[in-house]
Amino acid sequence: MIVIPNIRILLFVLATVSCFSLKLCFGEDRITFSTPIKDSETLLSKSGVFRFGFFSPVNSTGLLRYVGIWYDKVPVQTVVWVANKDTPINNTSGVISISDDGNLVVTDGRNRLVWSTNVTVTVASNATWVQLMDNGNLRLQDNRNNVETLWESFKHPYNSFLPRMTLGTSTKTGENLKLTSWRSYVDPSTGSYTAGLASFTFPELMFPELLIWNKNVPIWRSGPWNGQVFIGLPDVDSLLFLDGFNLINDNQGTFSMSFANDSFMYHFNLDPDGAIYQRDWSARGWRIGVRFPSTGCDAFGRCGPYGICNSREDPTCKCVKGFVPRNSTEWNARNWSNGCVRRVSLQCERQRNVSNGGGGKGDGFLKLQKMKVPIIAEQSLANVQACPKVCSDNCSCTAYAYDRGIGCMLWSGELVDMQSFLGSGIDLYVRVAHSELKTHSKLAVMITAPVLGVVFVAAFCVLLACRRFKKRPAPEKDRSAELLYKRMEELTSGNESASNQVKLKDLPLFEFKVLATSTDSFSPGNKLGQGGFGPVYKGILPEGQEIAVKRLSRASGQGLEELMNEVVVISKLQHRNLVKLLGCCIEGEERLLVYEYMPKKSLDAYLFDPLKQKILDWRTRFNIMEGICRGLLYLHRDLKASNILLDDNLNPKISDFGLARVFQVNEDEANTTRVVGTYGYMSPEYAMEGFFSEKSDVFSLGVIFLEIISGRKNSHKEDNNLNLLAYAWKLWNDGEASSLANSIVFDECFEKEITKCVQIGLLCVQEFANDRPNVSTVIWMLTTENTNLPEPKQPAFIARRGFSIAESSDQSSQKVSINDVSLTAVTGR
Repeated sequence: MIVIPNIRILLFVLATVSCFSLKLCFGEDRITFSTPIKDSETLLSKSGVFRFGFFSPVNSTGLLRYVGIWYDKVPVQTVVWVANKDTPINNTSGVISISDDGNLVVTDGRNRLVWSTNVTVTVASNATWVQLMDNGNLRLQDNRNNVETLWESFKHPYNSFLPRMTLGTSTKTGENLKLTSWRSYVDPSTGSYTAGLASFTFPELMFPELLIWNKNVPIWRSGPWNGQVFIGLPDVDSLLFLDGFNLINDNQGTFSMSFANDSFMYHFNLDPDGAIYQRDWSARGWRIGVRFPSTGCDAFGRCGPYGICNSREDPTCKCVKGFVPRNSTEWNARNWSNGCVRRVSLQCERQRNVSNGGGGKGDGFLKLQKMKVPIIAEQSLANVQACPKVCSDNCSCTAYAYDRGIGCMLWSGELVDMQSFLGSGIDLYVRVAHSELKTHSKLAVMITAPVLGVVFVAAFCVLLACRRFKKRPAPEKDRSAELLYKRMEELTSGNESASNQVKLKDLPLFEFKVLATSTDSFSPGNKLGQGGFGPVYKGILPEGQEIAVKRLSRASGQGLEELMNEVVVISKLQHRNLVKLLGCCIEGEERLLVYEYMPKKSLDAYLFDPLKQKILDWRTRFNIMEGICRGLLYLHRDLKASNILLDDNLNPKISDFGLARVFQVNEDEANTTRVVGTYGYMSPEYAMEGFFSEKSDVFSLGVIFLEIISGRKNSHKEDNNLNLLAYAWKLWNDGEASSLANSIVFDECFEKEITKCVQIGLLCVQEFANDRPNVSTVIWMLTTENTNLPEPKQPAFIARRGFSIAESSDQSSQKVSINDVSLTAVTGR
C-alpha cells in the first residue's frame, strides 16, 4: 500500500527547500548573504536586458575572468561595466558574494579578496543584498526600512554611459564621475583615456564642458553648455542632445550630466582609441550615431594659439587675420602646434610702455562667424549690448562672444582651440590693431569710384579691340579628365549594357584639394591599406560624409586602364553587395577614386585573425558567402578575401574593380596576354594561359568559400603538406567534409549546411572550367533545400603535387609569392 503525504506538508517542504535557491526566493536579479554566485552563474535583470557575472573578453587570449555587466540580448558581447578591471582571476574558481561586513566582494578559489564595494556598513551582513536593476545599475542595498542604497555601479562608471546614469563634478565633495577607457579591445584594465565634465571658474560662475583626456592632457572638448547644447559641437541641431540629454547646475558647485532614452539598448562608449561613440542596438546590430572627435580639427589645440582650424580647407590651419605664424618653417611643414602671434602690437600694449598713455587710434574687434569658441572663458553679467564695451575697456581682454544661453563670455591671454564651422557655432570677436581692420571712409569711396569707372571703360575698349584680331590658341590645359571620358566611351562602345549603365558625364569629379583636406593631406594615420593600385585613405568630406580614397601610386604597375575599368564597371551600379563609387579625381599626375567608407574593413582582417575570427559565427559566414555571390552576379573581377569589405553589420561588399572585365555583347570568354590577379585565387586556365571567363571568377569564389568555412588561407599547409583545396578534397573523400569548418563556428545544428557549403566550394574549384557551375547556380545551391547536388571532381593545382604557380612563373623569370600578392602584368604562356 502506497502512502501519499498530505499535499500541504509536501508544498511546505518544497517551499522551504526552494528558499535556498536564489532564483525562486529572490529572483534571478539578486545576491544575498546566503546565495552567492559562482563563475558559471549569473544575474539577469527583470527586463532581461542586462546580465551580471563572470566573463572573458571576446578574442582575448588565456583564461582571465572578470566580473561585469553586459547586454544579454546582444549576440556580440558588449560589456558596459567591469568590477575587477585591474585584478582578473586566472581560472574559473571565482565567487561573488556578500561578505561578513555586508559588502559585495569577489574572491578567488583560495578565498582571497579580489574586489570589494568597500563601503562602511552599519547593519548585519544578512541585512544587505545586491540587485541588478533594469537600467543596468548594480545596487548594494540595506534591507531595512526604506531600502537605503549603500553603493551602486552608476556612481563608479567605467567606459560606458548608460541612460539614467549621471556624470559630473562637485566642488563641495570633490567628486568627479568620469568615463575611463579599456586598455585595448581585449583588455578591460584601466586605459589611458578619460572623459567627463570639466568646469572653468571665474570667479564663481562656471562654464561646464565635456572633455576627453589622454593621461590628464586634453585631446578634445565640446565647448561650453548653453542650457540646451554644447556650443562647440558641429551641427548640434542634428544630434541627439535635445532628446533627453541634459546638464544640471545646482548652483552649489555641482554639475551633472545625464540623458534619458526609451530604450536601454542605447549608450555612449569611450573606446580604447580615445573616442566617444553613441551606439544603439537593433536587429541589424549596433549602429554608431555620433562620434567625438569626428575630424582632425577636433584635436585639442591643433592649430595652436590664435590659429583657426577648418576641415573643409587645405591647409586646415590658418592664422586669425592680423596674426602670422610664430615659426614659419614649422607652419609650412604643417606643424601648427606653436600657433600664431600678432603682426602689429595693440594700442593697449603700447600705452603700457609710455608714460603719457601713447597715441594713435584705438584697437578694434575682428568678427569671426560660426566659430567654436576658445577654451577657458570668463563670464560677465553684461547684456548683449554692453558685452563689447566690457571687453573693449579692459586691455587684458583679447576676445568676447555672446550666447543667449550663457551670456557674455570674455577671454584674456592667448586664444586656443578655435574651429570654423559650416552650420553652427557662434560669432567671436577678436581684439586686433586698428590697422588690421578694413575701413571704407567716404574719402576712399570718392577716390575709388572714379578710378573703377575709368578701368571699366578701358577694359571695354580693350575687349572691342581684341575682336579685330585673330584669337590666339588658348594655353594648353590639363585634358586628363577629357581624355579619360573619351577612352571610357571607347571601352563601352558596342556594349549596350555598359553604355546604358554609365552616363560618364554624370560621374562626380572631386577636386584634389578637397580630397587632400578630407584625408588630412593623406596622412599615414588615415591610411586604410595598400593594394596594387596604390594606398587607400579614410577621409571625411566637408559635409561630414566618411569616404575611402584610393590614390594611384606612381610605382604601381596599374594605371589609367585599371582606373577606367573601375569607373566603367561600377559608376552606376547600385547593389547592396557592391561598394559604391562616389566619384574620381584626375588632376595632372594624380589619379584618385572615391568610394563609400566601409567601417569594418576587409573580410581577411577577421577571417585569418585568431582573435577577430570569433566574431564571425556560422550564420554570419553563410550570409557573407551568399552576399558575395549576389554581388558577383553583377560583374567579373579579381576576387579574394581582402577585396571583400564589411559594413557595420558585417554585410559583404565587393570592392577593387580595376581588374573587372567588361565583356562585349554575347561574349562569354576572352583571352589576354596581360594576366592580372592574385595567385591562389586565379583559375588555372587564367593563371597559365591568360584565358578568362565567368567560370574564372567562380573558381575564385570557391576558394573564398573554403577560406570562409575553414578560417584558413589557401596557401596554408595542412597535414601531408596539403594546401587548402587539397585538404578539403581529402576530407570530402573521407566523408568528413564538415570537419573543415573552423572549430570556433562548428555546430552540429549546422553540420548538414556546412557539408553542403564545402561541396559547393569544391564544385567551384574543379580543374576544368566547363565542370564549374555559374554564379546564379551557386546562389540556387546555397539558398535552396537541395540534396541532389552533383559530386565534385578533383580541384585544380593538386593533381600535380610537385608543380606550383611559382615554379611556372620562374620559367618566365617572374618572382611572385602565392596567394597574397596581386600581379599587375605577367605575360601568359
